[in-house]
Parts: sequence; structure tokens; C-alpha cells
Amino acid sequence: MAQVEIKYTKLFINNEWVDAVSKKTFTTISPQDETVITEVAEADKADVDTAVAAAKKAFHRYSQWRTMNASQRGRLLLKLADIIERDANYLAELETLDCGKPVKQARLEVFWSSGILRYYAGKADKILGNTIPADGDVLTFTLKEPVGVCGQILPWNYPIPMLIWKISPALAAGCTVVVKPAEQTPLTALAIAALTREAGFPDGVINVVPGFGPTAGSALTCHPDVDKIAFTGSTEVGHIVMTSASAVNLKRVTLELGGKSPLVIFNDADVEKAAEIAHKAAFANAGQCCIAATRTFVQSGIYDKFVSKASELAKNRTVGNPFDDIQQGPQIDKEMLEKILKFIEAGKKGGAKCVAGGERLGKIGYFIQPTVFADVLDDMKIAKEEIFGPVQSILKFETFEEVVDRANDSNYGLGAGVITNDINIALAFVKHVRAGSTWVNTYEHITPQTPFGGFKESGIGRELGEEGILQYVENKTVTINLPKQCLVRSGLSC
Repeated sequence: MAQVEIKYTKLFINNEWVDAVSKKTFTTISPQDETVITEVAEADKADVDTAVAAAKKAFHRYSQWRTMNASQRGRLLLKLADIIERDANYLAELETLDCGKPVKQARLEVFWSSGILRYYAGKADKILGNTIPADGDVLTFTLKEPVGVCGQILPWNYPIPMLIWKISPALAAGCTVVVKPAEQTPLTALAIAALTREAGFPDGVINVVPGFGPTAGSALTCHPDVDKIAFTGSTEVGHIVMTSASAVNLKRVTLELGGKSPLVIFNDADVEKAAEIAHKAAFANAGQCCIAATRTFVQSGIYDKFVSKASELAKNRTVGNPFDDIQQGPQIDKEMLEKILKFIEAGKKGGAKCVAGGERLGKIGYFIQPTVFADVLDDMKIAKEEIFGPVQSILKFETFEEVVDRANDSNYGLGAGVITNDINIALAFVKHVRAGSTWVNTYEHITPQTPFGGFKESGIGRELGEEGILQYVENKTVTINLPKQCLVRSGLSC
């Protein structure tokens, strides 16, 4: 296991490092070699209560945070971005140690995340209301005010980006946050918590409570003093979060959930380029990506050539030690490793043709060969369910109408892509596919400026972009009665 200094393992509450009330800790495991990385304080209900109380106090109307100018909030976000970039190498190495992604990818994600901070720093003093020409002798306008205390529950697949794209709009809007990182990957959230204190965020504005979903997560989602929940994770858990968030009080909720995204490739596409786009779309982050294009629909005229190229790319994909110059590291943990291998076995037994990979790689570490299935049918398990691993399913189609119907025949609607040289086909596909993000002749191009979220079972609300900050504000309508004519008082006239 690589030697990376572990600086922070306690809970971060009210700008202080504290042990869990219970004194409990849990282990984090290296997915690369299955060794113990460290012990981390385990938050439960008592700790969440303390963190929420700190966040609530920091949100009080006369607090330092609430009375701070919006432009100053933006400057704090800019300072945090600078500090994160200063520590980019350390954060990337810590991320790689904790979740197993290639260190060169982790570095890129650190700088991508600092870009999100900078984007929302610029938005902090541009959260604008409207003047409304209402009927009657009145002046009516709207104000946008921070929603309040926000509980934010993170996934393990992109720990740093998911932390940043949740806290950035919330803080820009003036909210306070209690963050629960995934129990598999708590270390970078704690490291960045330390950087928020260095940047100068007031006490209680940002709190980080590592722990498990049924304890810390549940305590956060049903807490009566939490005004909003933002969750990224599986659709199954999203349903639980939605129910819990309305059990005590009606919280605002943003959910970014699972997907089974289609990438549709037409006969006029360049097969080589299309296969490369599809390869990256399916295997990025070891397939541990909610937007992964795991259903690759290929028109019959180029189907065989495409399958051959897709197989070649998968076989040549380098897998191994994430601190080396490789393309793919391990899966996150043993549970996911076994789950993915069961999907692969189901694909083989279900009649799909495995043209690349299909096995575990090595005996130590949670590595899986990049796997490609051809001749996949819509009713197969690997075509219907989210795998969350390095598995690409290739399906053949004949006509536009057919493939749009098949692409939409899913409970998910997170992403979709189309590769074609015909602009009419591309625009028609964009119009008719049911997905929150659609791409033409590219895939998974996500920037701080572009809203991200899903249709159907893939989520509620949007993150990033202008829409992202609007998820953290309430609209207040103000109406002022105006006299029909000015009155002369105390010798003054209007």
C-alpha cells in the first residue's frame, strides 16, 4: 500500500475535531490490496444532533455567517479553491488510497472540483429576485433566501467532486451544511474540512460526520432541524431517503440516483471514433459511474465492426496499481466486486456473448477485467439493471424509431448519447429520448455551468449550473401597498 499521510480521522463539528460520543470507530480498507488504511470516528445520532445544532446556530439571523456580505461568501469559496489546488497532489493521493481510482484521474478531479468552487463563488452575489407588475396599487418583488441547514450525503465513487458540487452552491447561497461522506471513502472529506477552517469559514457552517447510512445517514435525513437533504447514491436508497426526509418535517430534497444510460451509434458514424467514445463512456472510473453508458446500441450496418473494435479496446485497457500509469484501478470493495462478478455470470448464462474480459483479475485487490458482452437482448439482466462496474453491453438495432423506444424502455433517465453525422437524426434523438443529460458525438461532458440530474427513477432536482444554486434557496414574495396619491405631511410634498 502506498504511503500517504492520514492527517484527519475524527469528526469535524463546529470547526473542531472531536471523537464520536460513543467513542466508536470503523476501518477503511484499501481496495488495491485489501489492507486496513486507518480507523475513523463513527458518527451516530448523538453526533449528528451535535453537528445539526452547530449548523443551526451558524444559520441564526444575527450570526457571523448570516450577516456576511454575499460577495465575502464568494471570496471564501475562492480562497478554498486556491487552498485545494495548493494541496492537489496530497488530496489526489489520499483519494487514490481511499477509493482506488488512478492517481492521475484523481488529480484531474481535484482541479475540476476547484473549478466548481470558483463558478459558485461568482454566483454568490448574483442570486437575484424579480420585480413583478402585480395588479393593484402595490409594489411586488421576490427575494431568494437560503433554505437553511442542509444535510448532504455523499457517494463513494467520486468523493472529492461530489463533496464540492454539493457544498459549493449551498455555501454560495448562504446555507450551512452537515456532510456525511460514504463510509468507504471518508478521508478526503475530512481533509477538505480542515481546509475550510483554514480558508476562514465561521464555526458551524461546515460539519463532516463520517458514519453509516442506517445510523448517521438516517439521523440526518429525519432530523427536524434539517431543512434540506441532498443525496447521491442508488435509486433503492434514494427511495429510503425520500421517505425519511418527510417523516418528521417536509424537507426540500435533491436526489441524484442511478442510471442505465443508452449510447446509440448509427451506421454513418466513424466506427473507430465511436468505439473509443463508447469505451470511455462505459469504463470511466472502472464503470463506477451513475451516468455510464452501459447500454451501447449499434445499428446493424456497422455492428460487427464495432463489436470487434470494442473488444480490442477492452482487452488493451490497462488495469492495476492506481498509483502507476494505468487506466483502471480496483472496484471499491469486496461487496461490489462480488456483485459485479454475479452480473457477469448472469450475462454469460443468459445468452450474451462475452467478447472481452469476464473474470476477476488477480487474487488480491478488487480488480475486474474490462468486460464486453455482444448480442445482448433488452430483457437480459445485464441490459436492465445498473451494474456499476466495468461491463459494456452491446445491443443491435435497425431503425430510429425502434432504438428510441428501446432506449426509453427503462425506469432510469439520467443520461443518453447519440453518435451520427446526420444533424436531423441527432436533433430528433435529443427531442425524443427521456434523459436529464444528452450528448451528441461525445459523452459525459459535464462542466460546472451545466445542470445535471435525471428523469424518472434517476432523481429529483438538478445539481451544478444555475439550477444547482436554486436548489438551495427559497422564494419569498414581498408586496407593499402604495397610496394612490402622495399626501402632504410636515410641509413636505412628493
